[in-house]
Amino acid sequence: MRSSLPGKAAEIRALLLNLIDSLPEGVALPAERELAARWNVARMTLRRAVDELVIEELLVRRHGSGTYTARPKVAKWLGMMSFSEDIRRRGMRPGTKTLEFRRVRAERAVARRLRIAVGDQVVTFTRLRLADDLPMVVERTALPGSYVPGIEAVDLNGSLYELLGDRYRIELVSGTSKLEPTMPDAKTADWLDIPTTQPCLASYGVSFDRRERVFECTTAVYRGDRYAFTAELRMTPTPGADPTSP
Repeated sequence: MRSSLPGKAAEIRALLLNLIDSLPEGVALPAERELAARWNVARMTLRRAVDELVIEELLVRRHGSGTYTARPKVAKWLGMMSFSEDIRRRGMRPGTKTLEFRRVRAERAVARRLRIAVGDQVVTFTRLRLADDLPMVVERTALPGSYVPGIEAVDLNGSLYELLGDRYRIELVSGTSKLEPTMPDAKTADWLDIPTTQPCLASYGVSFDRRERVFECTTAVYRGDRYAFTAELRMTPTPGADPTSP
């Protein structure tokens, strides 16, 4: 990306880029005072260069801690694909830790989302999803108990969709998902190994099988410092419009 910085600040930006290239991901930069003295530049000029690299997501500031080289974010496409498959396609190793597992009776809100009767059995579980052993997502999932008889916590250490397809002949066909920014609660932050001040992305979804049953509802909290969501957008032609007109 071409810099918009003038003169000296642009030179300092180039020096910072060289420094970033020499450091591992997630490592703290030397203090501003030290860098300003090393490069014989005013701290205000240094800060302008750092600000631009923060905007470009090459550096990240942590309040009260310092400035760090940024880990590249995983660009997740908004589509029907399991976490495990998505991570494998990016050349990383997926992992799963089951944190909670329960069988409960459906309350009204859950019953409505799953389209089952109030009081029916629901299997709920919370899983930590990892990429190359780094915590990425906390997923909370609810399944109708009658759809997955005999399922246990030990079965959930891989891809849920592969398990549902192989054992229960439940095939993901479609779904809906809503995204919104969120701040993690203390438990979620601890699982993700982030502070509670780290912004995250929350996804709320339901999934449908070939029989048009809702077989799953989920809430997933993604690390905001590790995930960027990407969607492909297409223009929808206006009915009756001339497709050749500008």
